[in-house]
Amino acid sequence: MPAPRLVPVFSIAAAVAPAVEVGVTPLGERRLIPILGGEVTGPRLTGTVLPGGTDYQSIRDAGLADIHARYVIETPEGARIYVENTGIRRGPPDLIARLRRGESVDASQIYFRTVPRFETASPDHLWLMRSIFVCIGTRLPDRVLLDVYEVD
Repeated sequence: MPAPRLVPVFSIAAAVAPAVEVGVTPLGERRLIPILGGEVTGPRLTGTVLPGGTDYQSIRDAGLADIHARYVIETPEGARIYVENTGIRRGPPDLIARLRRGESVDASQIYFRTVPRFETASPDHLWLMRSIFVCIGTRLPDRVLLDVYEVD
């Protein structure tokens, strides 16, 4: 069988607010990161990330976080696409601590991978519901950058 290819689809630059710290629960440390909005650019999809989404994080240990973000993309034509993006971010605990303090770190030192799933009523965007996609992410002090690829 041929190995799958990753085909670039779009990129997201989303502004985020400071974390809402819930605290340490029996399931790990819970944090919520409000998504303030952003831009979607790319060869197959462009638009805006609407304000109001949230990145729900559960910190399993000092260097590993489970991520589950939910947000909506709106295209220039007004189509809306609901996104659930689940994955992990891991790295050396000292670098993760710097990220949490809002400091910049070398993105190549952090593993940040997610699998988005899409839901839409737009006939022009149903293709998003018919493939598997993966993201490579970068966390900056005030924003998250995602490159989204279709697994072909």
